[in-house]
Amino acid sequence: MFASVNTVSLMGLDGYIVEVQTDISTGMIAFDMIGLPDAAVRESRERAKASIKNCGCEFPRKRITINLAPASLKKEGSGFDLAITAGILSASGQLNIPDPEHIIFIGELALDGSVKSVNGVLPMVISAYEHGFTQCFVPADNADEAAVINGIEVYPVRRLGEIIDHFDGTYRLSPYKPDPALLEAAASVSGIDMLEVKGQEQAKRAMEIAASGSHNVLMTGPAGTGKSMLAKRMSTILPDMTFEEMLEVTKLHSIAGTLPAHTPLITQRPFRSPHHTVSANALSGGGAMPRPGELSLAHCGVLFLDELPEFRRDSLEVLRQPLEDGVITISRVSATLTYPCNIMLVTAMNPCPCGNFGNPKRACTCTANQIHRYRSKISGPLLDRIDIQIEVPSVSYDDLAKIPDGESSAAIKERVNKARKIQIERYCDDGITSNSQLTAGMLDKYCSLGDKESRLLRSAFDSLGMSARAHSKILKVARTIADLDGSDDIRSSHLAEAIQYRNFDRG
Repeated sequence: MFASVNTVSLMGLDGYIVEVQTDISTGMIAFDMIGLPDAAVRESRERAKASIKNCGCEFPRKRITINLAPASLKKEGSGFDLAITAGILSASGQLNIPDPEHIIFIGELALDGSVKSVNGVLPMVISAYEHGFTQCFVPADNADEAAVINGIEVYPVRRLGEIIDHFDGTYRLSPYKPDPALLEAAASVSGIDMLEVKGQEQAKRAMEIAASGSHNVLMTGPAGTGKSMLAKRMSTILPDMTFEEMLEVTKLHSIAGTLPAHTPLITQRPFRSPHHTVSANALSGGGAMPRPGELSLAHCGVLFLDELPEFRRDSLEVLRQPLEDGVITISRVSATLTYPCNIMLVTAMNPCPCGNFGNPKRACTCTANQIHRYRSKISGPLLDRIDIQIEVPSVSYDDLAKIPDGESSAAIKERVNKARKIQIERYCDDGITSNSQLTAGMLDKYCSLGDKESRLLRSAFDSLGMSARAHSKILKVARTIADLDGSDDIRSSHLAEAIQYRNFDRG
């Protein structure tokens, strides 16, 4: 007998439909699986056999042939188990699936017949919906993320026997509806606040500008001045996410297996802070079938690199192309995949190896050559891609002792949202949403300067020996400062402030 059921596999960020064709015939007992399955897919034979027996059904002692179509694409992972088992039961006459061309099965099986969660369910369900499927059977642990998509019925499954009971009418499963409280919990703001940062008003101003225009930041200063504290609070002042951004970020974390439990949708911008021992592949993504790395997991949010010179040189150089393009392409023998990584890069470093250069309270023990070698670990091309470069000086005792009287994250975020709204409306026909994404052709249109401003920028360009990329970065930052000021034009004060944020250009 022959049966066909459907499941979904992933190719990068998108899913594609896989038809599980099952043929059971008389002859020598065998179990053959074709269609480029990997080891995890081939092992589903034993999981299917044990789970069928342990749910009270009979495993056919005949010749079983399973084809995973399209046969030209490699299949990997354990998410095919449920579809393969349903196909065997259907072909052997033990399961009657009405209208199988509109039903999707996703899930891994344990030997006792229980259904285990798998990674990437959200993009799989999105793909199923786009291909016209109306019902989707998924592991119960994945139901929250799957039910985010309206227009397709999601059935949570805990055991294989539940599917059998559902289709023979013994016990009908009910479509899952996500708990609104889960979304509210996911949207809750963390307990940290920019108000907790004492002093460092110039650094907080720079962070507000960076958040408003999605600019990359480098903070330099002695140890213990609050660089990490500022970076960790950056996510509290970033603009609100759109629903499209939430979906894209959740898809990436679902594929990578980093989606928090009972979190149907990521509603807060990500903050990723890998250790300085991180490899280039961990940053960019990798594997036989490439998976998202730290760059993509920080998409629409912040990637924070603390102690920047301590990172491996090859790891830092991985950042250069993605910072410009907002996407990263990973090439492997099996596939070449592209993942989005539109990030804000926030970095911090000490001014010297001992960390005391510029500290009025402690003497620096480093030589000039040591300081030069330490700073030269950061390549010029990478520095050029960082829009805002600021010094974070030591904090006085008076600043530390006083009661915080600065602005809260909520107050700063309100201004950031207004500035970002201006940018979204301005660039509605250009396919970008922030000033940092301006291309060379757009700079002349949106960052035009008057005679006075042009003379100021020319003077800074010649005296500081800036590169062409640094020139465009200054214009983009000045455009953001003007937006925060509610000005249609870039004035000299906006330009002068933007020039101040090129700390390394000023030596």
